[in-house]
Amino acid sequence: MLLKDLLERNKREREKAAKRKAAKNAAIGAGVGTVLGLAAGLLFAPKSGKETRQDIAENAKKAADKVSKGTKKVVENVKHSMEDVKGKILEVKSRKKAQAEAEDSSEETEE
Repeated sequence: MLLKDLLERNKREREKAAKRKAAKNAAIGAGVGTVLGLAAGLLFAPKSGKETRQDIAENAKKAADKVSKGTKKVVENVKHSMEDVKGKILEVKSRKKAQAEAEDSSEETEE
């Protein structure tokens, strides 16, 4: 039983690490995409310096908002995943405890 539990725990840890990595990659991708879009917009839009600076300020605020929203979504997803994992861990613990109690009571009745 110990080997099975160890394997299950390792599997859960790998899955958790994969989810964290995916969330991190999504946040990085959103940030990089925003910066590239901003740069392309600036390079291909002929405007005066003042208008360009205003656009940069507006687009920077928009980009920051998008990154912030994306980060919040990732954090929420991670929180939900953690809650799911905690629930599953508690479920397994209670099942193992019930099994142990059942084994103890069956041993006592055999004696």
